[in-house]
Amino acid sequence: MNDASDQTEGGGADLGRALRALRRRADLSQRQLAEKSGVPQPTLARIESGRAVDPRFRTVERLVRAAGGKVAVGVPPSISGVTEPTPVPHDDMRDDAGRRYPAHLDVWPVHEPRDWPGAWWAEWYRLPPHRYPLPLPPAAYELNRRYRDNRRWAAEVRRTAQVRRVVSGDLPATSWRYVAELPDGTLLGELRAHERSPFLEYGEWHPDVPEREMVLDGVLVDARYRRLGLGRRLVTALVTGMREAGIDDAAAVAEGFGTELLLACGFEIEARRPIALRLGHPGKRCFS
Repeated sequence: MNDASDQTEGGGADLGRALRALRRRADLSQRQLAEKSGVPQPTLARIESGRAVDPRFRTVERLVRAAGGKVAVGVPPSISGVTEPTPVPHDDMRDDAGRRYPAHLDVWPVHEPRDWPGAWWAEWYRLPPHRYPLPLPPAAYELNRRYRDNRRWAAEVRRTAQVRRVVSGDLPATSWRYVAELPDGTLLGELRAHERSPFLEYGEWHPDVPEREMVLDGVLVDARYRRLGLGRRLVTALVTGMREAGIDDAAAVAEGFGTELLLACGFEIEARRPIALRLGHPGKRCFS
């Protein structure tokens, strides 16, 4: 009994993990993969759980091919030569009965009602805890395939998008330009700003006015890539570059969502001008 158990965990567990990862990449449930491969669903469940100690090669081959994978013989250290895709991120999570959640779904822990779509749409997340009509589940997942695809696409964009400052001889030394782009060069967003000297601009000097400050000209993100945090990453990159250059103050004029973005990045609304925002010491004056 003990020897069989050890063999199952040492041999079957890795194969089960690889199959769950393949199912996730193909976005297939156990039932869907079973129908596509012609392998009974209980057999697939036993293989994935590690309870099938020595599954037939032909059975494994049918499952792997149906999930979009390839099988090769004698190519260690991968399991049966299967090139493993990205592991299932929630594979270590279990429900109240100790079962794994479906590998092809996106599962996340529920800490408060806002994490549970059912509570969100019913809007009872606004209630105090003692008035919750239902107990919170330990985790939630998305059944809608289109929503899952959008979530994974957005996660991939966030993971791979890069923000960098563009340094070019075509730009003046006081011009600052940052771009957000994908590894293949696809432009997702852009930020432009410029330095200015309040002393030179107004012809007089005041003790509470900085010698150098940044003026944010604009932040633009492609409509397809909005609400992915790219605008905030662009502004954060600018602020970081400012600090490194010894510039502590920045001024901007915005409205609507632009105001919300800058407030989230540390800007504050100037009392005299509701749409004018400033980053820096609150006591400093702005003459723009």
